[in-house]
Amino acid sequence: MSSRTETLEFQAETRQLLQLMVHSIYSHKDVFLRELISNASDALDKLRLESLVDSDLDVDTSDLHVELVTDPTARTLTVRDNGVGMSREDVVSLIGTIARSGTAELLRKLKESKENAGGDLIGQFGVGFYSTFMVAERVTLLTRRAGESEGTRWESTGEGTYVVETVDDAPQGTSVTVHLKPADDEDNLHDYTDLNTIREIVKRYSDFIAWPIRTTVPGTDGGEPTVTTLNSRKALWARPRDEVADEEYRDFYRHVAHDWTDPLETIHMRGEGVFEYEALLFIPAHAPFDLYQADGRRGVQLYVKRVFVMDDCAALMPNYLRFVKGVVDAHDLSLNISREILQQDRQIQVVRRRLVRKVLATVKDMRTAHPDRFRTFWTEFGRVVKEGLLEDPDNTETILDLVSVASTHHDTEPTTLRGYTDRMKDGQGEIYYATGENRAMLENSPHMEAFRAKGYEVLLLTDPVDEVWVERVGQFDGKPLRSIAKGQVDLETEQERQDTEVAREQQAKEYAGLLAFLGGALADSVKEVRLSTRLTTSPACIVGDAHDITPTLEKMYRAMGQEVPPVKRILELNPTHPLVTGLRAAQERGEDAPVLTETAELLYGMALLAEGGELTDPARFARLLADRLARTL
Repeated sequence: MSSRTETLEFQAETRQLLQLMVHSIYSHKDVFLRELISNASDALDKLRLESLVDSDLDVDTSDLHVELVTDPTARTLTVRDNGVGMSREDVVSLIGTIARSGTAELLRKLKESKENAGGDLIGQFGVGFYSTFMVAERVTLLTRRAGESEGTRWESTGEGTYVVETVDDAPQGTSVTVHLKPADDEDNLHDYTDLNTIREIVKRYSDFIAWPIRTTVPGTDGGEPTVTTLNSRKALWARPRDEVADEEYRDFYRHVAHDWTDPLETIHMRGEGVFEYEALLFIPAHAPFDLYQADGRRGVQLYVKRVFVMDDCAALMPNYLRFVKGVVDAHDLSLNISREILQQDRQIQVVRRRLVRKVLATVKDMRTAHPDRFRTFWTEFGRVVKEGLLEDPDNTETILDLVSVASTHHDTEPTTLRGYTDRMKDGQGEIYYATGENRAMLENSPHMEAFRAKGYEVLLLTDPVDEVWVERVGQFDGKPLRSIAKGQVDLETEQERQDTEVAREQQAKEYAGLLAFLGGALADSVKEVRLSTRLTTSPACIVGDAHDITPTLEKMYRAMGQEVPPVKRILELNPTHPLVTGLRAAQERGEDAPVLTETAELLYGMALLAEGGELTDPARFARLLADRLARTL
């Protein structure tokens, strides 16, 4: 058979990434070998799994392993596995392009990263193969997919193109031959043909790989060479915690998470009884780039009696804890269990509940024992954890205890809900909150005026998920969660209400005509115009009824393709503001109705803008405002 050879161009984003790798200044160049060994290990896992699932797949799985071959004379290092291998199409799609969302974000962060961040980002963005070009002048890949007869040879210098060729003589699996750049200690470019260097890197990064990592050591004094296994292959999760050093945990985390940094917390647990399992979980110190992407990776791997079964096992961890990394080794499951069966398996559901409770308890303990770590955790993952208030009713109270949000109590320090309730005023029966895009907008909102004047603390919620969970949860510790932008506000004491009752009744009579006029003039925009008890300095604000959907939530639903009927809101007027008193006087004098109607539109538009809302017709508002300003000159 004649071979088919093509020279192809890398995808544009891949070319940019390769340039960053080829001209890399990252200090942790050793990470390339960790990534190649990790890829080889994944290929062995996949072959083992496919051989169990597909009885027609004729493959030998009796001696699955990774082999490292060094050639100091040719200055090459080869990483070889006898795993599942790749087809020609796999090679082009997986290596010729970065077929993942978030590529632009990847490139931006890699370009902005400092020297010490390089290894972290390489692992975090899942582009391990490309890191080879930090140390290579040229890379050659030879592969054949299990069950296929044709192999594929791939080669590139990383400069923009690659050559791909169909070949007959490729063994099953994949070998990556790195044609190394000259060693340069000043550039942290070590001699990767030196066996001591290789042994040290494997020990540091890949000692826990389940498959043997072998190399051939030349004999001394003319003796025969020997094959040596470089990794211990110890299942760290199966060892007692007091026998595992912290550094071993950190190294294992870097392997399973492809992360350069240390984890915030390590969770090592064992379940005994009817269903036995071991779990070794990690809470990372930073959020992965794909945390909010629909195709983002989960972090927990499933093993059965130390045999890898499944990556990204969604059945073991809820979506709101998708950032947790690690492994769960179940003793009593079938090796060929499917994802669909796992979702329904009662024993797995029990394990999941235990894992979730343990993770949440660990975070709660972190808040008390290590406040700085908890602050990092909540900054990175708080928004995701709050999704649990919508997904996990069994743990709602636990998650509420973790919630840490900004409030008017302090300019920079967040508060817990418990901290808020401990500071509540005598007689205060509700927890007040405001939702919006940012703190500055909320603090300057007209809705805040009476609460500020009376000294009531208000929670400032600025994550999109906040709009949903406060409505769903409704209360904390028996105290209702109350939006300051909804319903009537009554912050007066009983004595204050008695003292102002006559004045309020008088205001109601005086403003009855204006309120009726404005209600008619703005009937297309609002369902009611009334006097406000929440305003002290602004002329007007817009509020919703107690059970109305918020404008932000309305927009969120529409963005998701859900049809939501438009909700008319309420315009509240400050009866002591000069603009409002002047408008009342003009209406009582019987001034030109069209002019008053335009003033009503301007008043409504200003109230809408003050809360961060969007005008229905900005051009008309600007024209009315310009005309009105012109008359004053």
